[in-house]
Amino acid sequence: MNKAFYQSVKNELLQDILPYWEQYSKDTVNTGFFGEIDNDNNRNAACPRSIVMTSRFLWTFSAVARLTKDVHYLEMADFAYDVIINKYFDKKHDGVYWSVYPNGKPAVEKKQIYGEAFCCYGLSEYAAAVKELREGEDSPCGSSKESPIPSAGSNAARNACSSDSDAACLSEEAMNHALDIYALLEKYARDYDDGGYVEARAKNWKVTKDMILSPKDMNCPKSMNTNLHVMEAYTNLYRTLPVVFADSKAVRAEVGDSLKDLVEITVQYILQPNAHLGMFFDMNWNSLADEISYGHDIEASWLLWEAACELEDEELKASIKDTVIKVAEVALNEGFDHENGCMENFLKDNGTVRDRRRVWWNQAEAINGFYNAWEMTGDEKYKTAVIKTWDWIQNHQKDKVNGEWWAELDENGTPILSEAKGGNWKTSYHNGRTCLELLKRSKNI
Repeated sequence: MNKAFYQSVKNELLQDILPYWEQYSKDTVNTGFFGEIDNDNNRNAACPRSIVMTSRFLWTFSAVARLTKDVHYLEMADFAYDVIINKYFDKKHDGVYWSVYPNGKPAVEKKQIYGEAFCCYGLSEYAAAVKELREGEDSPCGSSKESPIPSAGSNAARNACSSDSDAACLSEEAMNHALDIYALLEKYARDYDDGGYVEARAKNWKVTKDMILSPKDMNCPKSMNTNLHVMEAYTNLYRTLPVVFADSKAVRAEVGDSLKDLVEITVQYILQPNAHLGMFFDMNWNSLADEISYGHDIEASWLLWEAACELEDEELKASIKDTVIKVAEVALNEGFDHENGCMENFLKDNGTVRDRRRVWWNQAEAINGFYNAWEMTGDEKYKTAVIKTWDWIQNHQKDKVNGEWWAELDENGTPILSEAKGGNWKTSYHNGRTCLELLKRSKNI
């Protein structure tokens, strides 16, 4: 990749993606984020708002603040954090609601594990960002003592603060919330018999038959998507714990054990013999559908490797390296449109139905996954795929009039206007993270 490529990535992040969401996503009247933004940037103020959307904003702007060292981006993260604390936390049963109405009343109270995981993901990144960028601003010396870490899941620790500076206290508070969610998932969502995490629990964390994540998904006990993003959240929690707490060895080891187990479960049960990820499963990991999601395949390839690398477990890395590369290679061979330079959507019904829509997050994750494969192998075919996909995004996926990226294009590159520009599922996360990953890995920020 040349300097012009990375400059284009940087411009996309700092001049288009982030300013777009800063301008259009915040509902300052109801204090939250709009659950739907159309392609003319009109906001639907009445639409319920999801914890996934809010947590993704929290993560993105915290991560950008950390990478750029620009405290300005924490303003958006602060807003998201306050919304989560004041509107999403279930003060009776713990955890967070799946969605709330604009006035803050719960819309869907069940504990969807996908949403809990994203909240943990965002909170841990925010905790690290506040610690790194703000500690020392409140007093000349910042925190006057090292911060001992409470045990994971100690609700009493939520408001505990051992630091003298306000910033350090806020950082600890946010990380304690992330640890509380981690503990809830380990207690109520983890399957200690067959491995992995279930889809959902009722509002009081009891077993529920209502497991479905979205109208596009199957109502089943376990899914690839939920387990993939629990792994992502635990990776981030494991990475950021020592940033916030001076003594995090014990609880970090606990998180690390959970993360390693999930990496192994993913490779053993979710990954299928054809090098694609299964989508939906029963409790015993029997596959319930034959759908192939190319975007999830390539996303999983780099998230698996990221987890193993963060754990610094050389044996684990050696055991999954070939698998990770194989998943990326099959995604490139079977799911990538080499002529146009973009990732297609899915294949199902025994290969008889191929969805060739160009979905925004598939393109973003294709870049992440192929860039990671290029770093791992040095194979030019992955580098070529990255460049082609970025060109596709700049020439087609990007809305050059109203900003940000079109959610979906048809196979001819025409925007599908029935899909919202932003809202509960489309935020700054996928494409923002792609830019962050490339800039971080290349050290071009």
